[in-house]
Amino acid sequence: QVQLVESGGGLVQAGESLTLTCTASGRFLSIHMLGWYRQDPGKERERVATISNYGWTTYDDSVKGRFTISRDNTKSTVTLQMNTLKPEDTSVYYCKAEGVVDADGQPWNTDLWGKGTLVTVSS
Repeated sequence: QVQLVESGGGLVQAGESLTLTCTASGRFLSIHMLGWYRQDPGKERERVATISNYGWTTYDDSVKGRFTISRDNTKSTVTLQMNTLKPEDTSVYYCKAEGVVDADGQPWNTDLWGKGTLVTVSS
């Protein structure tokens, strides 16, 4: 069973930085895409940033230039470095894994989500 666990959320002031880390545990061979999403109450979950197994990255326009996503396949982690945080970045941040290949070499046909970590940015 593969699980994603996020850490690093908390309360910061506007302009400060925060680093989120997601660790994938369990038996698997590879994960094609890892990403960070966020969701506010009553709203749809939205993509923040993604990174492929080859290191290709995408960012939502609202975080370009402020957030950096990276991954360490040896440690099965994906990190989101968030700089110059704004109050509108306040949200619950979720880690997502797509294209999981299990230890038997079988590709999963479903995505995997973590339980989320709360980021609060005060003005």
